Amino acid sequence: MRAALVLLLLLVTLITVKSVAGGKNKKGKNKPSQSGSECTDWRYGNCLPSNGDCGAGFRDGSCDQQNNRMKCRVPCNWKKEFGADCKYRFGSWGECDPSSGSRTRMGTLKKALYNAECQQTISVSKPCSGKTKTKSKGKKRKGQVN
Repeated sequence: MRAALVLLLLLVTLITVKSVAGGKNKKGKNKPSQSGSECTDWRYGNCLPSNGDCGAGFRDGSCDQQNNRMKCRVPCNWKKEFGADCKYRFGSWGECDPSSGSRTRMGTLKKALYNAECQQTISVSKPCSGKTKTKSKGKKRKGQVN
């Protein structure tokens, strides 16, 4: 009985020590600087990928005399003409214009990340597809005839 009590006490002590030590190594993400002055008007630049056109990179920020560099990520499918920090809500694609061979759609600004300067509305276009899509009337299953 005494051995079980000692074992239980040892187990509780180990768990307590482990939980206290586990809380010490946590990093605070994007904590404000501890230099004494709390700046509220941070200005951040665009996210610049470390290699190539997309992927992990850095964004430089400044406020008064303070500078900050934070990690960021540029998605690999971003549209370069309006930037990765401008998020738009797009409507549906318009009809194919036979004179230009392309179709367009409009987007309105949904969110500008890190105080990015974004256009309120944008227009994007893509080439018309060669095939016209038709809706199927129903799925054919194995062994059935329509």
